[in-house]
Amino acid sequence: MFGLDKKDFRLLLLVAVLVALAPFILNPFPEGSGMAQFNAGYPDLMQRFVIFGIFAIGFNILFGLTGYLSFGHAAFLGVGSYAAIWMMKLLTMNVIPAIIVSVIVAGIFSLAVGWISLRRSGIYFSILTLAFAQMSYSLAYSVLTPITGGETGLQPKVNDPRILDGTLANGATPKANLFGLEMGSSFNLDVGAWVFTFNVGYYLAGIVMLLAFYLSIRIFRSPFGMMLRAVKSNQQRLNYTGLNAKPYTLAAFVISGMYAGLAGGLMVAMDTQVGAERMFWTASGEVVLMSILGGVGTLIGPVLGAGAIKYMENILSKINSDILHTWFAFLPDGLEDFVVTLIYPFIGKGWHLTLGLIFMLVVIFLPGGLVEGGQRVARLFGRKKKSTDTPDGKTTPAE
Repeated sequence: MFGLDKKDFRLLLLVAVLVALAPFILNPFPEGSGMAQFNAGYPDLMQRFVIFGIFAIGFNILFGLTGYLSFGHAAFLGVGSYAAIWMMKLLTMNVIPAIIVSVIVAGIFSLAVGWISLRRSGIYFSILTLAFAQMSYSLAYSVLTPITGGETGLQPKVNDPRILDGTLANGATPKANLFGLEMGSSFNLDVGAWVFTFNVGYYLAGIVMLLAFYLSIRIFRSPFGMMLRAVKSNQQRLNYTGLNAKPYTLAAFVISGMYAGLAGGLMVAMDTQVGAERMFWTASGEVVLMSILGGVGTLIGPVLGAGAIKYMENILSKINSDILHTWFAFLPDGLEDFVVTLIYPFIGKGWHLTLGLIFMLVVIFLPGGLVEGGQRVARLFGRKKKSTDTPDGKTTPAE
């Protein structure tokens, strides 16, 4: 179905279910309960899940298939964001033109960067991409301030031209919309005693992520994807066959950059404030962590890695000592204070320490990331099931 085999279609269906249910799975506590404070970033948190999932999927097409590690992908995220915000300032607050232009501009910019960077491979390629990203950040932060807004950034203003939109009333705030439906709006669905809230912006981003994920599956399974794997496996041997790998790696680089531009355009659609910090090297490092944590070269791995990191960033960082004391109030006073003191360095402002420990454990024990961990668990349960399903009905130990 949709040109996919049964396994890939089930994977696409799984991602669709996760996208549809994520707001309820990751925010299971009703408003007003003691736990609601942990989801202070909702629905922004949910939107970040899917947007950075798109960013990581695109990065995985380059790094996972070709083995070329880019440290400068945040440049394409930022360029896509600036292209989108200028479309909203000059043309319309409808997010569709902004998203389309962000992909096109990011693709053109990545073509220029890739054409130069791919003249080298290995660490030299990585350093070249990092240099381009930092140059882009510096230009956006200080040199091109009439275009980028410098350190204050850009956002839509009432007096912007917006030639396709009507004139705003005095004092009205321009808001991103989808044919009049505001991105920040929500609607409720009452089901008995339960009230489900659906955010327009999140589900738009979720649909786009599903399309991006579907496209990545087709790329992975295509002859083009096989050529990229050949580049990663042994590029020198590929050259000996008479094939030039440069067009394939450049195409992968441009596609990956367009994914980053798409993520940048969606970020503007959800939050119409753009700053140069999106192009800083830490944003490029973050997408590398997402891919490795989830599983480099796998289809669903980057999505899982993006979700895990963004969830820790927005949830663990909100937990403080008062919340910990509430959790462990059932313990004796001395033991409660000891447990809180033991855990406190790993939450709140110290959530990076938790991320670092998890990343270290994954690299050491699960080189294939979270996907490998899931596969090991599935094989473990599969062996247990086989150990009990013998022809004579007797239970035998698993091998």
